[in-house]
Amino acid sequence: MPMSETDARALDAYSQVVTGIAAELTPRVAAVNVARRRSDGRVEGGAGSAVAFTADGFLLTNAHVVGLSSSGTASFADGTTSPLRVIGTDPLSDLAVVRVDGPTPSPARLGDASQLRVGQLVVAVGNPLGLVGSVTAGVVSALGRSLPTRSGATTRIIDDVIQTDAALNPGNSGGALVIGSGDVVGINTAVAGIGVGLAVPINDTTRRIIGVLMAEGRVRRAYLGVAGTPAPLPPGIADRTGHQLGLRIVEVVPDGPAARAGVLEGDLLLTAGGETVASAQALQRMMLADAIGRRLPITVVRGGALVDVIATPVELVTN
Repeated sequence: MPMSETDARALDAYSQVVTGIAAELTPRVAAVNVARRRSDGRVEGGAGSAVAFTADGFLLTNAHVVGLSSSGTASFADGTTSPLRVIGTDPLSDLAVVRVDGPTPSPARLGDASQLRVGQLVVAVGNPLGLVGSVTAGVVSALGRSLPTRSGATTRIIDDVIQTDAALNPGNSGGALVIGSGDVVGINTAVAGIGVGLAVPINDTTRRIIGVLMAEGRVRRAYLGVAGTPAPLPPGIADRTGHQLGLRIVEVVPDGPAARAGVLEGDLLLTAGGETVASAQALQRMMLADAIGRRLPITVVRGGALVDVIATPVELVTN
């Protein structure tokens, strides 16, 4: 059946958005190649994508793309290839910043993933399977996903990960996830299955991490030494506080900051630093550099009563 004029116009409008994004972003997304040293000492090649986000040569990519490398090359769609230096990596957010020693295109605009809506059009720009300047389009399939990351024996959850059905393949990692305005709202990081791609969001937390990587080369985090799972508050406590959930402490690391403060397995963590804690992620977001060595008031529910303790987080050691 022939396409109606209305359908044709709608398809053309869709095409215009995608082609406009492709024209704007393809020059700004580089193909990255590095020689990565594995933990066993062997050297292997690594490849992915990276997004130019400053006018003076800084590119944003995934930590797993660069691994333990200190240098590599960046190739742009215009045929330019330049050496790059790894400025900083943060495996626990899967973000890395590299800097190109040579000419780079004008930067892409970093947007705000907190404004995304499920069903919104997104375009993935990257270099899958070594094919430079590839573009795929889809929608935001889901928001608020969680992605576990690891550095040594330390595991962390990346919050608010974007799920999309825009096709992602090996080599897309580190590329841009872009909305219709041309703003980069995510850094493509993983293929979770057929039709399921994940991207690290660009938001206040990741902007802070990016800034620290540019300035210091690594992200310092605080360590409390507990593990927990969300659990409902007792009705009386819920009525008094106006909150429904706390964090049930299922593990306290011996001689860790929480243990020394008197936190016990089975406690129901209510607040930390005056902020409500209803998930492990909420507590994790507090454990950044400014929490290291600072007294942290903690309130837990124990035996139906509120118990206050003071913990002093220490710096997390990941290697």
